[in-house]
Amino acid sequence: MGRYFYLPFLIMINYDVNTLLAFGETFSEEKGEFHQWLLNNGFPELAALSSAIRGSYEARDWLLKHNFPELAALDGAIDNQHQAYMWLKKFNFDFLIIFADAVNEKEAALKWFKEKDLEIFLLLANKIRHFRNNQSYNYHKLHF
Repeated sequence: MGRYFYLPFLIMINYDVNTLLAFGETFSEEKGEFHQWLLNNGFPELAALSSAIRGSYEARDWLLKHNFPELAALDGAIDNQHQAYMWLKKFNFDFLIIFADAVNEKEAALKWFKEKDLEIFLLLANKIRHFRNNQSYNYHKLHF
């Protein structure tokens, strides 16, 4: 049975709002306090996802090695990597596809989150987008 005996839709929904807010704050902090909070409170996968989105190869590898390939694929999908997007689609991680699309300002995804009253994910998408838009892009970032 293992870890994949659940609905893929729930992957991000299962976290409480405070945990999601802490994850979002990792994109606007300088000292790493929220990143450390995630690590110290049992959410190393969210800390690794934040680091992967910020460009850490080691974090992406950690996600893959610790059975979070969907979060590694989410990182790739946020970077518009077609192969990562298709992997999420193949394994029915529709919620993560919609989230990646929201980060990339696709109107249908933004509308979907609003209609489902999932404003927290719009906030997260906006924080990630703002972080990405204010960073120089690493063209050598590994693809999923």
